[in-house]
Amino acid sequence: MAGGEAKKPNKPNSSAGKKKEVKKETGLGLSNKKDENFGEWYSEVVVSGEMIEYYDISGCYILRPWAMGIWDIMQEFFDAEIKKMKIRNCYFPLFVSPGVLQREKDHVEGFAPEVAWVTKSGDSDLEVPIAIRPTSETAMYPYFSKWIRGHRDLPLKLNQWCNVVRWEFSNPTPFIRSREFLWQEGHTAFATKEEADAEVLEILELYSRIYEEYLAVPVIKGKKSELEKFAGGLYTTTVEAFVPNTGRGIQGATSHCLGQNFAKMFEIFFENEKREKAMVWQNSWAYTTRTIGVMVMVHGDDKGLVLPPKVASVQVIIIPVPYKDADTQGIFDACTATVNTLCEAGIRTETDLRDNYSPGWKYSHWEMKGVPLRIEIGPKDLANNQVRAVRRDSSAKKDIPRADLVEQVKEMLASIQQSLFDAAKQKRDACIQVVKTWDEFVEALGQKKMVLAPWCDEEEVEKEVKARTKGEMGACKTLCSPFEQPELPEGTICFASGKPAKRWSYWGRSY
Repeated sequence: MAGGEAKKPNKPNSSAGKKKEVKKETGLGLSNKKDENFGEWYSEVVVSGEMIEYYDISGCYILRPWAMGIWDIMQEFFDAEIKKMKIRNCYFPLFVSPGVLQREKDHVEGFAPEVAWVTKSGDSDLEVPIAIRPTSETAMYPYFSKWIRGHRDLPLKLNQWCNVVRWEFSNPTPFIRSREFLWQEGHTAFATKEEADAEVLEILELYSRIYEEYLAVPVIKGKKSELEKFAGGLYTTTVEAFVPNTGRGIQGATSHCLGQNFAKMFEIFFENEKREKAMVWQNSWAYTTRTIGVMVMVHGDDKGLVLPPKVASVQVIIIPVPYKDADTQGIFDACTATVNTLCEAGIRTETDLRDNYSPGWKYSHWEMKGVPLRIEIGPKDLANNQVRAVRRDSSAKKDIPRADLVEQVKEMLASIQQSLFDAAKQKRDACIQVVKTWDEFVEALGQKKMVLAPWCDEEEVEKEVKARTKGEMGACKTLCSPFEQPELPEGTICFASGKPAKRWSYWGRSY
């Protein structure tokens, strides 16, 4: 940014001629409000907040350091946790041969429309086109069959941090739905179903922790319906988030038990302790950079991003506020000393000492970027041996004596983290509607609710609900059947079919 002007979002097809509602003193501001035009607001926030930049290939985005810093923190947490589970990192190639890709029919059919193919090398056509991985089951499992021979080779537990390509054609959205994205994908093989089942839930708990402890986003843990489960798998567990502004659920991360389907296709056999030939039980599980988009959608406001302290690469920004005739150098020195004190205490802190921007401009700039806590140091603070702290989530201000600096800043960051989660959960819970009948269901859906309803758990009924709710907003589907099931009184009937209900399930429109 130069001359105090905010960089404008380089977004294709942005609303032409729309006047930016800027703060006069800063030149910063958003053209869209979260409650009025959510889609445009989101696109503007991720660019103005320096999370992404648009690329010249549709559906592909540059992840800037402000976004990658969040990914790094989540990766550091998750990687350490799976290492405790004796899961090791590896790397498989980006390319998959068509013969291998097509061996597992159900699985391939689930991804077929999104698979990108390399067909040329320079000017020459390739004799056999090569697929770019949409996921790596078919790339990895031929080698599982090579590496697993006996029960001593089990369990085999691998993970890779990589990118995948799924050639989306409908509504690409930064982080949420892109043609290339980053993820981790775990692939494990066990001698017994019990071991596989246990790991599925252990991994799902880590995903829940990423959302709730780090991103401050509440999620529901549950099981996907047969229609919505991972193609070719036995069952899929999920953490489901919800975006109140759009009334849409969003699949946060999934942990799949693949059963023995892939083992059968790829001949992954082993000799068990009784010297009998047996098939392995397998899992796969993944979370992606979509997590960052969910966080932005849930917490962002009309000033820009709001970052939970645990994932913010800068938790505290320190801004000097020198007035005319003030001891400018003394204020700058106090800022530098404050940075050093907080960094030594393990708090990610920076100071903005640029002299070509006013303090007001800096306030708006760092608010746009969502830094959890701003510390201001002016002549009065210097004289009183204190700093002024301003929370990004509530704008609440507090003067902190230097003697209590580290302790109080840590307390404020913990309070911001908890407050963001509590506010998000309150908003999410207010959007959950329990229904018993079809009419109640349709009414709740129209009010952008996430609907909890008794269901007969029949695939044909789910298909019928999708068909009957299809419209401009998109069809409604099951999000998950929660593990924490409310009581289902005897005689309860399915809201859609009138048949006996077997379980409660969440329904809604989703991303």
